[in-house]
Amino acid sequence: MYLNKAFLYGNLTRDPEVRALPSGQQVASFSLATNRTYKGKDGEKQESVEFHNIVAFGRQADVIAQYLKKGRPVFIEGRIQTRSWEDKASGDKKYRTEIVVENFQFGPNGGGTGGSSYAPRGETGRGKKETGDDKSADIEYPSEEISPDDIPF
Repeated sequence: MYLNKAFLYGNLTRDPEVRALPSGQQVASFSLATNRTYKGKDGEKQESVEFHNIVAFGRQADVIAQYLKKGRPVFIEGRIQTRSWEDKASGDKKYRTEIVVENFQFGPNGGGTGGSSYAPRGETGRGKKETGDDKSADIEYPSEEISPDDIPF
């Protein structure tokens, strides 16, 4: 079995661009910046940034274009794809590696307490968009500690 899966959490570097394919299906494209912090050879804290090209199709493209803007955090789950084409002006072969969105979750906004998620219908039982309007945000959890002995399994 082969696996082609990417998980990214980062910030949008630009607003999503939406186009329509000849079939009428919507396509949203944007880039995502992820960073990594590590210690260099000299022991100093270093940071490196990677930029990823992201593409979403259909309803996901509509939702992304409507709610995501430059600077907003988002969690992307998708597959890696490399496209190639010939540049008409120079005749050179061009390549573009991108992540095709399968699922995504909005990151927290300014003062938010969490994010919403979106997955296409029919995928692993998670095929609905969650919004902040549901009643789960009003759940009060008990303040006492739960002991492992209290768990029945």
